[in-house]
Amino acid sequence: MSTPREGTGKAAVIGLGAMGLGMASSLVRGGFDVAGYDVTGAAVDRLAAAGGRGSSSPADAAHGANAVVSVVVNAAQTETILFGEGGCAAAMPKGAVFISCATMAPDAARALAARLEVQGRHYLDAPISGGAKRAAEGALTILTSGSQAAYDRARPALGAMAQTVHELGAEPGIAAAFKMVNQLLAGVHIAAACEAITFAGKLGLDLAKVYAVITQAAGNSWMFENRIPHVLDGDYAPLSAVNIFTKDLGIVMDMGRASNFPVPMAATALQLFTMTSAAGMGSDDDASVARFYARTTGVSLPDKHQTDEPPRCL
Repeated sequence: MSTPREGTGKAAVIGLGAMGLGMASSLVRGGFDVAGYDVTGAAVDRLAAAGGRGSSSPADAAHGANAVVSVVVNAAQTETILFGEGGCAAAMPKGAVFISCATMAPDAARALAARLEVQGRHYLDAPISGGAKRAAEGALTILTSGSQAAYDRARPALGAMAQTVHELGAEPGIAAAFKMVNQLLAGVHIAAACEAITFAGKLGLDLAKVYAVITQAAGNSWMFENRIPHVLDGDYAPLSAVNIFTKDLGIVMDMGRASNFPVPMAATALQLFTMTSAAGMGSDDDASVARFYARTTGVSLPDKHQTDEPPRCL
């Protein structure tokens, strides 16, 4: 186990999926004494192999921690981790910071922050972007908003986990709103990329050549470049699952209705992810939208056996 460097101390990571484990490992390399909790015992074992140590509950992990990093799916899980049985809110030292990385509606982030801060602990709204590889490298992009006190306590941990930290405002919920803009674009771009590559298959084109051409042309997007290799390899092991986007684009739809703002592109993408999930691929990689298109239209795409373990955060 690493010896904590001066100014780092103890950190806790709750949720040790593909993203959380990478973030915990980055904290270990950064000199933190890292305790972690996950509902899956194998995930805790992987943390131990990376130099951290397992805990029996969120409260156990949070005991004595300067920063508690929550890497779970949504607001409901975040609430349970904080305030449910064995939750970490009461176990965190006074003045410690809870770094909330789940994607959620801005109103949910504000409500959780208010409940925690009246107890003398700080809440940093901190949704993440970058994928499992960047999480393992300590090179994430983290969108943040919160009080100056929350930032002061979170910066050492953020520095170990992120290459880029955007400081977006003084109130929780602002970063969550930025993340929802990102998720609207990400979901639409994935759906468009999957539609395009399957359309190319319908046209009888060499898909590898399509990828080579489009990634050097104006039609390229980060999602096309990142996700279409999964289709070309026929590998839908979940790096980011279909059901993540049924959740996130559902939040976008709720926000649009609440503000009387039309989001037709997000609505169409949401239906594609929902149909893909309904076809039994909800826990598979989000590039499975291409498989849904292929199965619906009779297009042949590469495929191979995929794992069934879903990720728990993007």
